[in-house]
Amino acid sequence: MSNAAPEIREASPRAPSLVARMDRKRVHPPWHWSRWPLGARASLGGGLAVGLVLAALAVVFSNTERTVRLAEKDVTLATVERGAFHDLIPLRGTVVALSTVYVDALEGGRVQRVLAQAGDFVTAGQPLVDLTNTALELDVLDREGRLIESITELQTYQTQLEQNRVTNQKALAQIDYNIITARRALDRRKALLAENSVAVETVDQLQDQLDYDVKVRPMQEASNRTQEQLRLNQLPQIHRQLQALEQDVKVTHGTLDDLVVRAPVSGRLTAMDLKVGQSLDRNGRVAVITPGAGYKLSAPIDEYYLGRVQKGQLGDIEVGDRTWPLQVTRVYPQVTDGTFTIDLSFNGNAPAGLLPGQNLPGKLTLGADQTAMILPAGAFLERTGGDWIFVLTNSRGAARRRPIKIGRRNAEQVEVLSGLAPGDRVIISDYSGLDRIDRIDLR
Repeated sequence: MSNAAPEIREASPRAPSLVARMDRKRVHPPWHWSRWPLGARASLGGGLAVGLVLAALAVVFSNTERTVRLAEKDVTLATVERGAFHDLIPLRGTVVALSTVYVDALEGGRVQRVLAQAGDFVTAGQPLVDLTNTALELDVLDREGRLIESITELQTYQTQLEQNRVTNQKALAQIDYNIITARRALDRRKALLAENSVAVETVDQLQDQLDYDVKVRPMQEASNRTQEQLRLNQLPQIHRQLQALEQDVKVTHGTLDDLVVRAPVSGRLTAMDLKVGQSLDRNGRVAVITPGAGYKLSAPIDEYYLGRVQKGQLGDIEVGDRTWPLQVTRVYPQVTDGTFTIDLSFNGNAPAGLLPGQNLPGKLTLGADQTAMILPAGAFLERTGGDWIFVLTNSRGAARRRPIKIGRRNAEQVEVLSGLAPGDRVIISDYSGLDRIDRIDLR
């Protein structure tokens, strides 16, 4: 082991030692953050961090555009232009008879005979169905018997009144006769009394009888007048009651006639399906008759046009190779399943050979043609409601979403009020899945 002392080397001035560098004091300028208080430095650090995050988000979102790529062949393009807007809507009308008569069975029963079939032309009063109803027949016989009994009682009372009138007249006539005969007898007896040929008592009896008859006559006459007035007052009532009872007998007996269902009007029997042996309830539907009064059209219209369709507006339908003019006669404002119904009549003669239930295409004119900025109608309206549309912005096929405002529309055209200009090319095909897209790149 060596006891030699370790060699000590002198550090070169060109390479100062690490200790020397670490011991040197660094001096910062007065505005440096290290000279700030500790709280201020913490606030500064937090603010810078938040600012950096917000700046980053702003950069990210300001440059983010929801884009989708579609093949150009999968979309439909159209050009906005200024032209004539045809203010009309398509319609499909159903042929309906102007009047329909429903035939019901006034009395129920079992079908005994079917005398007509659907499609036949029937005349008013023609039998359609013959029914049988034993219970009804027995009931009619019972009611007729009671009505005839009531009629007999009234007629008996009427006869009794007449007999009383005759009896009263006879009683008055008898009193007059008694007065006349008593006066004659009294005159003769008085002459004999002067000759003492007759007893005084006999003359007195004749005088008493005459006085009685003279006194009774006014009472009988007054009674006759009173009873005659009562009879005259009761006779009209009796006559009315007899007429009512006789009418009831006819109605009661006519109930049996109702077992034969007859056509109330002439026309075509459009609905009737009964079988022999089938039971019908009272007031049950038997048939439907369409009189030969003509036809009208009933058409459903989208509720979008409810405020614009009015009575008197014109339209037309196509039957074969000819167009027939129509006019709105009634608007039913009730909306069902997104549509309301209108009735249209033919202006003039109706086409020959129309059948109830037949569907015919046509159109309804809402107003005169007007010059406007127009766009072909497309499926995009179902998704956007006409509030926005994709507009091509360059020749390379980029389309961006743009808000618009539309006005009137028909099956072929849409009136553009704002947001587009003539010459703009737009996508009018279906927008399904594009509700949140801002840009479309067409390949």
